[in-house]
Amino acid sequence: MDISKTIALLKQDPAFAQNVGMVLVHNGIVRGWSRGDHVQVEQLEVVVDQVKVEAIRQETEQLPGIYKVKVEALAGVMQPGDDLLFLIVAGDIREHVKPAFAQLLERIKAEAIQKKELKSCR
Repeated sequence: MDISKTIALLKQDPAFAQNVGMVLVHNGIVRGWSRGDHVQVEQLEVVVDQVKVEAIRQETEQLPGIYKVKVEALAGVMQPGDDLLFLIVAGDIREHVKPAFAQLLERIKAEAIQKKELKSCR
């Protein structure tokens, strides 16, 4: 996902200016080390349940004050530094957008993405 282009496309909708006062963006990237033990990660195997991602996206878009939600979750064998997950949440005010964004991120990570780190043997 090209975040700038995606936001520019959202802004082309005539209703955008009437409904959006905040846009939050997440660009998740494969880390070069394991969260638990900080051992070097060589690769990350990622499986994404795209049906579940879409269901979560749609549910989030129905929350109060939320105008549009865009999600791109990538799957496959990835290297540190590779893009992994893109999220865009556009809505009216921060009191609506921030919690919706946090819920979207946590649910997708917990319910729709499985990861397996391939760690360095060094």
